Amino acid sequence: MAALLAVMSSLMWGTSDFLGGVLSRRLPSIAVYGISQSIGFVFLVVAATVTGSWSAEPGYWPWAIAASVLGLVGMVAFYAALAIGPMGLISPLVALSVIVPLGVGLIRGETPTPVQLVGIAAAIAGILLASGPELSGAESARPLLLAAGAAIAFGGMFVFMAEGSKHDPLMTMTAMRITTIVIFAAVLAKTRTFGGATRRDLLPLGVIGAFDASANVAFGFATTMGLLSVTAVLGDLYPVVTAVLAAFFLRERLRPIQYAGVAAALVGVVMISSGA
Repeated sequence: MAALLAVMSSLMWGTSDFLGGVLSRRLPSIAVYGISQSIGFVFLVVAATVTGSWSAEPGYWPWAIAASVLGLVGMVAFYAALAIGPMGLISPLVALSVIVPLGVGLIRGETPTPVQLVGIAAAIAGILLASGPELSGAESARPLLLAAGAAIAFGGMFVFMAEGSKHDPLMTMTAMRITTIVIFAAVLAKTRTFGGATRRDLLPLGVIGAFDASANVAFGFATTMGLLSVTAVLGDLYPVVTAVLAAFFLRERLRPIQYAGVAAALVGVVMISSGA
């Protein structure tokens, strides 16, 4: 069940990233991110109310706040790196964020089976290859440092999400979204950048927000049912999903190395799941 939930989180994160990328071609990315996060917040509040989760012990709050802040730091660093460096070099580096929760899990004494370890290696290789890596292209070290910072921040976010989920997965994600909305509202109040979203954009923005929120919750529950070192890798497969959706719907041509990455990721998923 943990593997299934983690894979589902990747499918939803990858889909929301794809839709967000499409909408960002005609709307400011800050508007796409802010509105979709707000819709996701409403989705989580409704879910928490229906399930009666508001009465949960508040031990998840410190982890949720820390995860939210790291997520925002990672996103800012990621976009800054993409603005000055080649995407084919930056994206694979950021995808290495999975090494942080993987390392934390192994250091804590988690022991994936031999089959799972091979599957983890295959999945990580698949993530890197599916991102379309370039071996050169950066004119300075700055985009590489920003990408490394984003990877560490995202990796830490996954760890904190898992820690908060030990108290309550749904409320951890709800508290994360509350923190994000507060920070984002402060940024909007200062910049007054609201974008040009129209009524017809609400459906795709709603899907992005709902999928992102659901992915967070699915990943949170997955970490409470299985090893962090395993669920983190399965939850980090979303770049593969985004690449496949772009190839299918936008007719973007994948390079041979990306096809190899998709295949390696699928093999990794099967091996990790079969070893559970």
